[in-house]
Amino acid sequence: MQSIESGTAAGEVRTKPAKPSRLRRGLRLTFLAFCTAVLLIGGGFLWFVRTMPASEAAPTRNADGIVVLTGSAFRISDALELLAAGRGQRLLITGVNPQTRSQEISRLVPEHQRWFKCCVDLDHSALNTVGNAVETRRWAQARGFRSLIVVTSNFHMPRAMAELGRELPDVTLVPYPVVSDRVRVEAWWENPATARLLFWEYLKYIVARSRMVLPASVA
Repeated sequence: MQSIESGTAAGEVRTKPAKPSRLRRGLRLTFLAFCTAVLLIGGGFLWFVRTMPASEAAPTRNADGIVVLTGSAFRISDALELLAAGRGQRLLITGVNPQTRSQEISRLVPEHQRWFKCCVDLDHSALNTVGNAVETRRWAQARGFRSLIVVTSNFHMPRAMAELGRELPDVTLVPYPVVSDRVRVEAWWENPATARLLFWEYLKYIVARSRMVLPASVA
């Protein structure tokens, strides 16, 4: 007569507890990683927008030079006002279209035309923010400048400062964010176009920050 294993009733079949499949575990980990990424990116974006200045303020100090990253006429006008006020010795306008000459720009700001004859330099080489930083480094080193006032849009300023800081680690950078009525940071959620602009700029800022761990370009 066949014996029955001790502690097991007749006719009962032992089964091992089911284990979750590898696919299920992988999907669970992927979902958790996705949720974590969304929370981190979303929280970072809110911090990015919250710390963005919504109004213009005078620079905290004077500097050896002034650099304005092109993108709107307001930036150049504000940079020229800083130059006229004696905030810096010279002004670099970086990222100018290769076909544009100083006479054309000066006609847009007739009240500051005289400064183009003595104290304004144009950079026609830079095609993006990285290029702006490289050309600014070359200009500052050639002039022996140890401090710069940086003029650009308020939403562009964090990325500009990151790229310039990477190229000019030993130069003091003083931000002067320009605020435009077209980009209302304080109510960005009310305008889908503004929300897209700010979020895209935030993603590019993340890339710029990650670039800071890499060695700066060599002239």
